[in-house]
Amino acid sequence: MPSLPLRIAILECGTTPPNAARKYGSYGGVFASLLRSGADALSYPNLSSSSGLSISTFDVVKNLSYPSIPDIDAILLTASAPNAFDNDPWILKLVAFVKEILEQRRVRIVAACFGHQIVGRALGAKVGRSYKGWEIGVTPIDLTKRGQEIFGQSTLALHQIHGDVVYDYPPGVEELAYTDACPVQSMYIPKRVMTVQGHPEFTEEIMRELLDRAYATGFFDKRLFEESMAKVDKYQDGVVVAQAFLRFLLEE
Repeated sequence: MPSLPLRIAILECGTTPPNAARKYGSYGGVFASLLRSGADALSYPNLSSSSGLSISTFDVVKNLSYPSIPDIDAILLTASAPNAFDNDPWILKLVAFVKEILEQRRVRIVAACFGHQIVGRALGAKVGRSYKGWEIGVTPIDLTKRGQEIFGQSTLALHQIHGDVVYDYPPGVEELAYTDACPVQSMYIPKRVMTVQGHPEFTEEIMRELLDRAYATGFFDKRLFEESMAKVDKYQDGVVVAQAFLRFLLEE
C-alpha cells in the first residue's frame, strides 16, 4: 500500500465550461473535489478531504507537461472533447505515457470517459464511434459480479456524455460494468488499472452547462438536447466511484 499522503497526478486532457471553471478552476479542480468527497466518505485512517491526499495537475494538451514517475503513486486521466482514437501529437504522447506507466508495477492508473478510452487504446483495444449513438445523462449501469464487489453495490448510475466507445475488453482486463449502448463501461486490472466510461466527477450543474452549450452551438439537435436534459437531475453515484478509485489506489 502506498504511504500517505497518496500522491495523485491528474492529467488534464480537457477543459471545463466557463461557469464550472469559475467554481473549480481547471478540470483538475473538478476531480480533486470528487476525490476529496470520496476520501471523506471512505472512513480510511488518516485520509480525508483535508489530509492524506497530495493532488497535482498537469496540462497534457497545451503544455504537454507530465509528472515524474518516481514522484507519484497514481495518475488520473480526465475526460476531453477530442476523440481518443485521433493521432494529434498530444494524444500520441499521452498514449505513450500511459504505456510507460503500464510497463511498471508501482504507479496505478484511474480514468474516466476520454481517459478510459485512452487507457483502452494503450492496452491494445479498438476505440471508435459507437454503433448505437450517444449515451447522455444519468444512466443506469449494470455491474458484473466482480463489479459489484469492487463498487460495493448491485448497480451504478453515472452522468454520461459520449459518442465514442472502447469496443472490446483488452486481454487480461476484467469486466466490471456494461450498458446496452456501451458494453465496455469499466475496466479493471488488480493493482494496476481502474477506469469508467461515465463521468463520476460531473454534477447536475456541470451537465446542464455542457448541454446548454452543445445545443446553442448546434452540436445537439432539439430532441437530443431535451431527452438529455430530462435525465441530468437523477441520482448518480459519483462519490461511490471516487471511493472505489481510492480503495483501489490504497490496496496492498
